Amino acid sequence: MTDPTDALVLDLVEWVAARPRPYGEVMEAWRTSCPRLTIWEDAVDRGLVVREQAQGAGTIIRGTPLGRDLLRNEGRIPAAT
Repeated sequence: MTDPTDALVLDLVEWVAARPRPYGEVMEAWRTSCPRLTIWEDAVDRGLVVREQAQGAGTIIRGTPLGRDLLRNEGRIPAAT
């Protein structure tokens, strides 16, 4: 990862990989209107996080195996996988 925002993408992936988060919570914390800070979009586009429908819980965001591998490679192993 070499983009200036890569550290923030890792922060997002680490936060979501620790436990699945409701979509609204993720959007509240990570969505931005700044065209230079596309952290959420970058994580989704790279396949590091995924949206899933959870029965009774609406849409949740979860870290993908690729995202968890990236965290391990970067020395950021999540608390729970």
